Amino acid sequence: MRPLIELSIPYDSPRDLKVFLDAYGLGMRKQFGQNFLINPRARTKLIKALDTAQGDEVWEVGPGLGAMTAELLEQGATVQAFEIDPGFIGILKALFGAHPRFSLVEGDVLKTWRHAGGGAYLLGNLPYTIAARLLAVLIEENRLFTRMVVTVQREVALRMSAAPFSKDYSSFSVLCASAYTVTPLMVLKGASFYPAPHVDSQGVRLDLRTDVDPRSYPSCFKPLVRRLFSSRRKTLKNNLQSFISSGIMKDRAKAAAQDILDRCGISEDRRAETLRPEDFIALAGAVEELQCGA
Repeated sequence: MRPLIELSIPYDSPRDLKVFLDAYGLGMRKQFGQNFLINPRARTKLIKALDTAQGDEVWEVGPGLGAMTAELLEQGATVQAFEIDPGFIGILKALFGAHPRFSLVEGDVLKTWRHAGGGAYLLGNLPYTIAARLLAVLIEENRLFTRMVVTVQREVALRMSAAPFSKDYSSFSVLCASAYTVTPLMVLKGASFYPAPHVDSQGVRLDLRTDVDPRSYPSCFKPLVRRLFSSRRKTLKNNLQSFISSGIMKDRAKAAAQDILDRCGISEDRRAETLRPEDFIALAGAVEELQCGA
């Protein structure tokens, strides 16, 4: 790599960005799902939606060449960036390595996030290949943020904000809604990125719920949600019976399933896609009570 002296990166021009990447022997790796957000107005809107104050600690996932990193630091945030690409890591170190409010976690964020500290906010132009998986594992393992603002494939954004009875409503929808208030932001066409993807993207803001404590849900809540969505054609009673039969109530699972539904006031012939997140929480609570009393 050429010496990084007075490095100036053309963040907004795909042509000049390609020239820069070529000059420093850098490339976009398909396996990393890399697409730079080259739309400056979109970057500004995403950072504005994150709404941090000076001194706030931010995790930035997939900083790439540091376009939004620079803006966060200028606004006074403390940034912990997660980057997997060795070439981009070199650029980030050259740009921000000496900055007192910048730190870099190298490697796959799915493997490194558990060892990172701090961070009340998360900002990320998330690679399509890991976006849903990363968000799900953070919520499932109770690594929660005051606010997250992410750019994801539009299909994932629709699932994140989907309501009951809609075709996009899934266990992922319930998981997101159980911990956050999900607000869709702007839709981004392929031209907003380099290289341009063949699908639309969307910004999404997730604000941690304050009406409940997501960490207080019954331990079976998340596995129960996954199981009830696993066989969409089966009735709620059948899926619930299957779930509790793997525990200590195997010999009386049918009666127990009916008892749980009766306690929650939910009809046995309903299906998972008709339930609100609060219904799943109530079901998990009833399952836990019944198991503890068994």
